[in-house]
Amino acid sequence: MDAAAYSAFTRELARRLGAEPRVVGLVALGSMSGDGPPADDFSDHDFFVVTRSGVQEAFRSDLGWLPGAERAVLVHRETEHGLKVVLDDGHLLELAVFDLEELRVARANRYLVLLDRGGVAERMAAVAAKPAEAPTDRWLSGQLLGNLLVGGGRAARGELLSARLFIAGHATGHLLRLLSRHVPPEAPVPLDDLDPFRRFERAFPILGAELNAALSLPPLPAAIALLDLVARELGARVTGWSGAAAETVRRRLSGMRDGGDAG
Repeated sequence: MDAAAYSAFTRELARRLGAEPRVVGLVALGSMSGDGPPADDFSDHDFFVVTRSGVQEAFRSDLGWLPGAERAVLVHRETEHGLKVVLDDGHLLELAVFDLEELRVARANRYLVLLDRGGVAERMAAVAAKPAEAPTDRWLSGQLLGNLLVGGGRAARGELLSARLFIAGHATGHLLRLLSRHVPPEAPVPLDDLDPFRRFERAFPILGAELNAALSLPPLPAAIALLDLVARELGARVTGWSGAAAETVRRRLSGMRDGGDAG
């Protein structure tokens, strides 16, 4: 969806909900909010609809209020409050419907209140101010080493799908949080505080390219490459980092073979 069509969809959504007396508010999230990186051809529409209490389930079940609903090829109830909708041109809508009280359970960083008939801005300010979970360096380091070791073992058994999940998913997520916390960015690009993978390559283009190259390897060499990167970038920066534990994990991984028994 190009920029003009994206903006037109946002305006039509706001118009329709503004004409609906049961709606209390509309909150744009992420790229739709206009805060941070602007929407591009790959951006979805991500938003909260806030309704009067008692009618929110009707808005989740009957999407007649949603622009393009007649073109939906997928309507997926993702959570108690949220849905994913895919239109016939491939455009993705991620939305959740709350009343004001339910809105307390939401999480948000970048947002813009587009419609407020009372209490929405105040409630969203409280949502955005909720302290994010901040695991300690020691916890992230332990998770990183443990995930690499588990992933290596899965690879050695031939469980390559599970191995990739642990190495490229779990372990890399912990690694990205540590890198973002301790390594100066290469470019002044704000990272996403809810998802450590978002925009990492924009803030760290050189380091991001190295990580992507490492993760393109088979699972065991990928895990060892990540350990080498950790030793170089974080060994002297992270309080409580155990070089001895990291070296033990590296030796164990080096003695394994993808798809076979430990050597």
